Order: sequence, then C-alpha cells, then structure tokens
Amino acid sequence: MKTEKLIPIKKVALKNNCPECFSKNGLQLVFKQKFVENSFHKSITDAISYEINCDTCNSIIYPERWTDDIERMFRYQRKAFTPRPTSRAFKNLFWGMVITGIVLIFAGIILCAQFL
Repeated sequence: MKTEKLIPIKKVALKNNCPECFSKNGLQLVFKQKFVENSFHKSITDAISYEINCDTCNSIIYPERWTDDIERMFRYQRKAFTPRPTSRAFKNLFWGMVITGIVLIFAGIILCAQFL
C-alpha cells in the first residue's frame, strides 16, 4: 500500500488581480512538497509543486493565464521558499524484517558450524 500526498508547506496571499474575476483580494500561492508512505518507510521527497487559487471565484489559475505581475511575484516567492529537508523514516515492520534476517543468517552459520 503506497500512498503519495502533496503536503502544503507555504501559503502566500498575492495582491495581484485575478485573471478570471479581476478581484484584487483572494489570490493565494501554495507550495506543496511530496510525501510518500508505504509499509516499510515514510519519506519527504524533494519534489515541489505549486498552484495559484482564487478564493473569490474559487478557481485554479493555471500558468497559461498568469499575467506578468503574477509571474514576477511567483518567481520572487519561489526564490524565498525553503522546502523541508528530504528525509526517510523506517517503520517497525522494516526493522523487524531486518532483525529476523540477521537472526536467520546467524542461526544458519551456527548450524553449519555444528555439522563440520
């Protein structure tokens, strides 16, 4: 069971006009980072995603619709954004399998040594 989620890391309110409804309030730039979890580990990757939403008209503003001002603010905020460091945390199932494997290897070595 592998799950991948995009976790919001930073939200920035933009004071630019929305290209859809022309409202000056409501634009939000959201930076998201990819989080992967399976039976053996949890990890934060270095994959970064972003989107601009308008809370006034409830629409997603895709990059094709960005104005020059929005593009400029996006580049500035992207430079100021610091993502979470990548990490990996192993779960108990992983450690249980590793320890079981080591015990089986040592048991095999001991059994082989008794027969020689």
